[in-house]
Amino acid sequence: MSLVDDYITLDATALADLVRQRHVSPAELVETAIARLEQAEPKLAGMAEWTLDQARRGARGPVVDAPFAGVPFLLKDNMHVAAGIPYHNGSRIWRGWVPPQDSEMVRRFKAAGLIILGSTKVPELSLTPVTEPRHLGRANNPWALDRTTGGSSGGSSAHVAARSVPMAHATDGGGSIRIPASCCGLFGLKPTRGRTPNGPYIGEGWHGAAIGHAVTRSVRDSARLLDAIAGPDLGAPYGIAAPEGSFGAAATRSPGRLRIAFSSAAPNGAAVDPECRIAVENAARLCTELGHQVEEAAPSVPEDYFSWFLITFLAAVSQEFAFAEEMTGTRARRSEVEESTWLCRALGRGFSAAELSVMLERLHRTTRQIAGFFETYDLLLTPTLASPPVRHGELHPRGLEAVLQMLAARLGLGRYLRYGPLLRQAADRAFRFMPFSPIWNITGQPAASLPLHWTPDGLPVGVQAVARFGHEAILFSFAAQMEQACPLSHRLPAGILD
Repeated sequence: MSLVDDYITLDATALADLVRQRHVSPAELVETAIARLEQAEPKLAGMAEWTLDQARRGARGPVVDAPFAGVPFLLKDNMHVAAGIPYHNGSRIWRGWVPPQDSEMVRRFKAAGLIILGSTKVPELSLTPVTEPRHLGRANNPWALDRTTGGSSGGSSAHVAARSVPMAHATDGGGSIRIPASCCGLFGLKPTRGRTPNGPYIGEGWHGAAIGHAVTRSVRDSARLLDAIAGPDLGAPYGIAAPEGSFGAAATRSPGRLRIAFSSAAPNGAAVDPECRIAVENAARLCTELGHQVEEAAPSVPEDYFSWFLITFLAAVSQEFAFAEEMTGTRARRSEVEESTWLCRALGRGFSAAELSVMLERLHRTTRQIAGFFETYDLLLTPTLASPPVRHGELHPRGLEAVLQMLAARLGLGRYLRYGPLLRQAADRAFRFMPFSPIWNITGQPAASLPLHWTPDGLPVGVQAVARFGHEAILFSFAAQMEQACPLSHRLPAGILD
């Protein structure tokens, strides 16, 4: 096989082995990756910034003794930043702010031997489950260019699915690793709260809901990368016990006989596409065949749970604006952002500190109730999303709703609207698409999307697996078993590799 064929078919672990065995050099891998990026990008439009010169220089240096030495990598343009790469987070309010130093996560990526080729697109301020920022333009799904990549790690997921890189950085505050993993046919794990670092620029992301890791083509890559980046950074607000063994080792051993619950019913009552229900039912059937104890069950979620989450989300949006103004030294202007983003900021600023505190307390109380479910079950399986990847623009406001959003933003009415019909309609549209993921950001539990199903017309559909707090090892062992029984990454997107 040629290097190009190897690059397309091998995961990051196997590519690093080639470097370690001196069958290929980092420079050769980087040039192959650049060629793939340049071939795929005109169709995918997933890149925010390119750092090819820096990547080439890094690839010419000494080969380091690291798990992913010489492996090409992409950095999501959100949360974790690299010195010298302009930061956007999908919006003009950052005005190309260039970080003076790497965040701790990026430092660990580099220490693991990864070579960064650039940053990838996100929706504006990483707020939506689709990557369609007005400022930078939408990212396209390699399996169907008219469909969403999901969000907010959409650019990263598009290029991993297209084999531009074997894995890429991703973050998750309400599903932003798992959603695009489902839409693009990848493995995507959101770690336990506190497992990976956010500093020094961020104390806690989205009141503790947001955390970073990656989207990958193989389970073992995700596990071995988490080994390389896990652990709190200096001054982190959370402490978490270190795992008993390595996550990479967990991905190589049998999970044993697990108690697995499954449910295809959305916790907010949203309609679930038949293909998503089939995906979970087939996964549950496979689990039974593998010897696990499987039954249909799900934790109880309060009716107002999504409203509570939304209020904390809106407060985090207003916080993002304040942070951007602090770092850039320039006040944000309404004309710089999308109407819905400006409206979210205004709504977030309209809630009092007491209201935010009450909402967080309600969410934390409910977290304890939900955690009790995992005293009975080792894992919960659900659809990752309520539908296969939607067409571009399908989640945008339309008609009267779009007009009202525009007027509310331009007239500065956001803080007076509160949680009224206009906000409820917009939130319900998003949560109908992604009802299964935000809960686990609030509970802090690890959750992963596994690419176990494909629709008759060739669209990927993910199955979400959730474990108890701190138990990523069980997820990796289980996911690796499922990967072996039902290979996750053997398909290639037609038309992108030509």
